[in-house]
Amino acid sequence: MKYYKQLIGQKCYLSPPAIEDAGIYCAWLNDFNISQYLEPTYSITPEEEIEILKNLRKENKIFGIHEMQTDKLIGSCGLHEIHPVNQTAMMGIFIGETDYWNKGIGTEASSLLIDYGFNVLNLHNIYLYVYEYNKRAIATYKKIGFRESGRRRQGRFFAGKRHDIIIMDLLSEEFTSPYIKLITPK
Repeated sequence: MKYYKQLIGQKCYLSPPAIEDAGIYCAWLNDFNISQYLEPTYSITPEEEIEILKNLRKENKIFGIHEMQTDKLIGSCGLHEIHPVNQTAMMGIFIGETDYWNKGIGTEASSLLIDYGFNVLNLHNIYLYVYEYNKRAIATYKKIGFRESGRRRQGRFFAGKRHDIIIMDLLSEEFTSPYIKLITPK
């Protein structure tokens, strides 16, 4: 499988998603250890995932997250609900390969995506939703600069309990890109 290093970090790079990887995404989305942090949590077939990937690519900026050294697909991220007039978008990310959790890859992939949103798409506000029990993600988002901007109290029902959905956002002037490089036309 050929991947394109579109947004490049040190630990990972972001590449347009390959339809051929639908089976990998399907396996992750059917694993409750992963999908408990995603919306919605449901069963999905590879055929359904192919259609989802095709539809997501039409109106969203989505990427596969790949480990830099091996090109292995390890997760997914994207900007959704892009509003060009308001210059806003909703961010989503997950690392599907649990061996890569707690290694800083989610932070780097998120930073690459946010840099792209602010410095290529000219967004002003990027927001996200995170479940209150996803402490690891909340810490990552705060490290990048996201701030809590609201809550949907008890808006998530999972594992027999109700949980708050935390709304976080980041403004372009609050983000310092570790990646942007000036390219001067010659």
